[in-house]
Amino acid sequence: MAQPAQKNDHFKMNTNPNRSRVSIFNIPIVWFAVITALALVAMYTDNLPTGIIGGLLIMMVLGELFGWIGDHTPILRSYLGGGAILAIFGSAFMVYANLIPDQTVTLITDFMKSGGFLNFYIAALITGSILGMNSETLKNAGAKFALPLLAAVAGSIILAGFVGLVIGFGFKDAILVIAMPIMGGGMGAGAIPMSQVYSEILGNDPSYYISILVPALALGNVLAIIFAGLLNMLGNKFPSLTGNGQLMAGFNVENKKITYNIGEMGIGVLAALTFYIIGKMLGNFIPLHPYALMIISVAIFKLAGWLPPIIESGANQWYQFVAKNWTLALLIGIGVAYTDLNAVINALTLEYILLVFSVVLGAALGAGILGKLVGFHPIEASITAGLCMANMGGTGDVAVLSASKRMELMPFAQIASRLGGALILLIAGLIVPLL
Repeated sequence: MAQPAQKNDHFKMNTNPNRSRVSIFNIPIVWFAVITALALVAMYTDNLPTGIIGGLLIMMVLGELFGWIGDHTPILRSYLGGGAILAIFGSAFMVYANLIPDQTVTLITDFMKSGGFLNFYIAALITGSILGMNSETLKNAGAKFALPLLAAVAGSIILAGFVGLVIGFGFKDAILVIAMPIMGGGMGAGAIPMSQVYSEILGNDPSYYISILVPALALGNVLAIIFAGLLNMLGNKFPSLTGNGQLMAGFNVENKKITYNIGEMGIGVLAALTFYIIGKMLGNFIPLHPYALMIISVAIFKLAGWLPPIIESGANQWYQFVAKNWTLALLIGIGVAYTDLNAVINALTLEYILLVFSVVLGAALGAGILGKLVGFHPIEASITAGLCMANMGGTGDVAVLSASKRMELMPFAQIASRLGGALILLIAGLIVPLL
C-alpha cells in the first residue's frame, strides 16, 4: 500500500528573519548540520550505539539529507521520485563505494531485519491507512472503484506477461518482478513487503528481489508521469473522453482534517502491533502471507464497525506520524540492507525498459476501458485507477496529477494508492504460490 500524499513539511522555508531561512526536517539548517556532523563523526569513529539508537539516528540523518537534496534537484524531483529514490540509491552507492563502515552496515542491516523495524513500519502503514478511511468511502470505493482498479492490475499483468514471453524474459518473471511491484505503488507497503513475501515463498534473500524491484518502481514512476501528460493532451483533443477533472458525476470523497493527540497515537501503536500479531497467528492456519491476512483483518474490522473511534483515530494518527517522520529513514535502510547496486545496474536493459512500459500502458488501458464501461470518464479512470497505482505512492500521485493538470483527483488517487497497494499485496500472497 502505498504511502499517502502529504505536505512536504520536512523541507520548508522559515519566514522568521531571526532564524536560518532554510530548514531540513523542520530544523534550521545550521542545527541540522550540527546533528548530522555529530552522527557522522560517531559513525566513522565506531561510536554509534547498537540497536535502535544508533541505527535510527544515522538512518534519519542520512534519510532527511538525501531527501532534501533529491526534492530540490529538478529532474530527479519531477520524474524519478525525488528524495525517496536518492535515499535508496544514495545509501546503496555509499555501501558500494565503501563510504559507510562495515560495522554501520551491519548495524543498519540488523536493525532493519532482526530488529524488526521494517515490520514495525509496515504494520503502522497497513493498519492506519485502512482504519483512517471513512467507512462509507471505503464501501463506495470498493463498489465503484474496485472494477477499474482490478482492470488496471489485469491489464498490466496480461500485457507484461505477453511481452515477457515474446522477448524471452519469461511470462512468470515479468509478472512477479516487474508488473506486481510497479502496481504496488511504492516502497514501504509495496516492493518491500512484496520482497518479504517472495523471499518466504520462493526461498531467495529479500535483497535479491529488492535489487530487481527498485529500478522497476523508479522507471514506472517516470513513465506514469509521461503518460499523464499524454492523457491530458488526448483529453484536450477528444473532449468526450474526459470529465476535465471529474471522475464521475456525484462521486465525491470527503477528506477530514486530522487532529493529533499524543495519547491516541499510543493507542495507534498498540492497534498496529495487535493486527500484525493477528496476521502472524492466522498465518499458522491459513496459507496466505501474514501481511495479506493483516490487510483482510483490518478491512473486516473497519467495515463491520467493531472498533471504537478512538482506536481508529489513534491508528490513523500513528500511521501519519510514522509515514511523515520515518519513511526516508526506512529508505536508507532499504538502500543499505536490501539494495545490491551491481544487480540494479545489470537489470537496466532495453528489455527491462520495454517490460516496464508495457506495465504502465496495460494499467492505463485496463482502467480506462473498464472505467468507461461502469460510467467513469475514461481518461480520469486511467489516471487515477491506472497511473496512480503504477507510480511511487504519494509523491508519484502529486507528479502524475500535476502532469495531467487534474489535482482535484487527489482523493481518488489516494484511494488507488491505499486500496490498490493493499490489493496488490493481497494478490501477491495469493498468486505467487500458484506461479
